[in-house]
Amino acid sequence: MRVLLAPDCFGTSLTAAQAADALAAGWRTGAPHDEVTTCPLADGGPGFVATLRASLGGGLDAVTVTGPLGDPAPAAVLRVGATAYVESAHALGLGLVPPARRDPTRTTSAGAGELVAAALDAGARRVVVGLGGSATNDAGAGLLAALADALLGPGAADRVPPALRAGGGGLGQLRGQDLAFLPALRDALRGVDLVAAVDVDVPLLGLQGASAGFAPQKGATPEQAQDLERALGSFAHAAVAALGTAAGRADLLAPAPGRPAPAHRWTGLPGAGAAGGTGFALALLGGRLIPGAALVADAVDLSARIAAHDVVVTGEGRTDWQSLHGKVVAEVAARALPAAVPTVVVSGEVLVGRRELSEAGVTAAYAVSDRPAQVAAALADPAGTLAARTARVARTWSPA
Repeated sequence: MRVLLAPDCFGTSLTAAQAADALAAGWRTGAPHDEVTTCPLADGGPGFVATLRASLGGGLDAVTVTGPLGDPAPAAVLRVGATAYVESAHALGLGLVPPARRDPTRTTSAGAGELVAAALDAGARRVVVGLGGSATNDAGAGLLAALADALLGPGAADRVPPALRAGGGGLGQLRGQDLAFLPALRDALRGVDLVAAVDVDVPLLGLQGASAGFAPQKGATPEQAQDLERALGSFAHAAVAALGTAAGRADLLAPAPGRPAPAHRWTGLPGAGAAGGTGFALALLGGRLIPGAALVADAVDLSARIAAHDVVVTGEGRTDWQSLHGKVVAEVAARALPAAVPTVVVSGEVLVGRRELSEAGVTAAYAVSDRPAQVAAALADPAGTLAARTARVARTWSPA
């Protein structure tokens, strides 16, 4: 049997390539006569640049940017012709913040703006920003401030409120006049094809938005998550108002007949809530929001690879409701379905029901860890426990 192993990363425990190797080791143990091929994937989050470089080639420029806590963070810009790919997780990643210091009311997305500026300095006319896996929840306010510093010339810092650089907690105090630089910043990027490759298709606000859906896993208490929701909502209204009124841009303010209020047109965009709302900020600047998992899948020719195999195995650290909103597991299943190739999921945890997975095209799902004690063991030896679970799955699936 021909088996394609196409996982995402397993949180901060395993890169996608390491996860693919662990799956391969396990499958070969459980079904040594099968033909196994690995194809690591990404969805815009961690591993985005490395996965694309493996397929597209290109040049890699090392840069240093501001991390989520303000410390220097190493990052990279992948140049492929006139296109540059950057990964927000290099600057904003959850793994950059020790668990005891995680507080999304204070972490900043400024480093993502510095990455975009570095891509432009390298001569890129198309910049693709992978969004996902962030420690931030500031609606991309830090990114806007950093880009204003880089693109608007001398004196820009004086026009940018300090609150933009201080995390999501203080954004509620800002008003439209505080963001009067936004029209000029949008105009400065008018000749650039700015693309946000988002890891999830969630909006900025609401029950599945940046704050309610993701801030808790970044260290927020329930009360902080509620405060962030209010702060981001207020900031969004102020930003949209600044774009429309300060530059006379009626098209940005006036909703189409029968459509929701103007701010809702932006906050409700699929992917606006990605990377703590950084998708929203890139949309304000004229960026297009697209599924990162689909972009990577196209780059590695995933559909053709799946069609050449008898079964495809994917996985991630935790398969939950987010997995069905644009992440790798859902993308793999969607591409396997037309080819009538079964999709098997092997993840650290599986926290979504069989019916929901089936509706997404997943044939079967297996968890490495079902109980808290197993989670601790898996974190202690992520590759070994993943390989051991995969060996058992292989014996179930292989006809040999």
